[in-house]
Amino acid sequence: MSQTDSPPRRGANAGRHSLSGTLERVLPRLVVAPSFAVALFFVYGYMIWTFVLSLTGSRMLPQYDFVGFEQYARLFANERWNVAATNLVIFGGLFIVICLILGLVLAILLDQRIRQEGVLRTIYLYPMALSLIVTGVVWRWILNPGLGIQSLVRGWGFEDFTFDWLVDPDMAIYALVIAAVWQASGFVMALFLAGLRSIDDSLFKAAALDGASLPRVYWRIVIPCLRPVVFSAVMILAHIAIKSFDLVMALTGGGPGYATDLPATFMYAHTFTRGQIGLGSASAIMMLCGVLAILVPYLYSELRGSKHG
Repeated sequence: MSQTDSPPRRGANAGRHSLSGTLERVLPRLVVAPSFAVALFFVYGYMIWTFVLSLTGSRMLPQYDFVGFEQYARLFANERWNVAATNLVIFGGLFIVICLILGLVLAILLDQRIRQEGVLRTIYLYPMALSLIVTGVVWRWILNPGLGIQSLVRGWGFEDFTFDWLVDPDMAIYALVIAAVWQASGFVMALFLAGLRSIDDSLFKAAALDGASLPRVYWRIVIPCLRPVVFSAVMILAHIAIKSFDLVMALTGGGPGYATDLPATFMYAHTFTRGQIGLGSASAIMMLCGVLAILVPYLYSELRGSKHG
């Protein structure tokens, strides 16, 4: 075979390598493309459609007679929406703060390398394995004045004991807080525990040499180091609070009356049971704005921190 055959072979090999390299780059994109397209359409496409409907006078069925921001004006003039928004502030604020405090305390206790740590960690995390529907049903039994805690304590002879938050319009929202904290505090504990285990032990040793007490070490050194965990926990808990629907429907059904309505239950009631799609879409967009109001500053702070780092 002559030497003139070598260049064409090298050219053919180079072509094959170039083709295989192109396939390696393109093939993953082709595999992911259908899923990406479906997510783009069914998530962001429907977000845009919901916003469009919120600008129309749609009632039982979608209509495209644009009325501007009239639905938003109706929304903020609606007493039930104002109750739902107020309830979200109360429920979300207490839910986030109590979960953070309780989760941090439990994480610090487990971080002391106590016996049976694995068993306790499993017990704390177990509620997170349950769905919010199950949590709501169980706490509805526990808080039912005729079946739960009130009936049990009165059966012990304390006839004047009263714990009827579930049927009290002024206290029912706090019953939701109890159930939600029970569900999510173990998850927050796991986040804080992972953060505590990532802190270098030399910080504790150096603080001990300086004579700092253990509470002071946690307050001055450990908790500031957990700031990224706190931000992550707040974002997740706030997202859960804003989108809470299952727990409300299973525990109180939005009642008594609409005393425990949240924006999610308001949106469902007006969109699917009252035939006011435009108003329900406006409330859904306001919920989205609530999520973005939490998510955007968090992402900005994270990206800014990574850029400076």
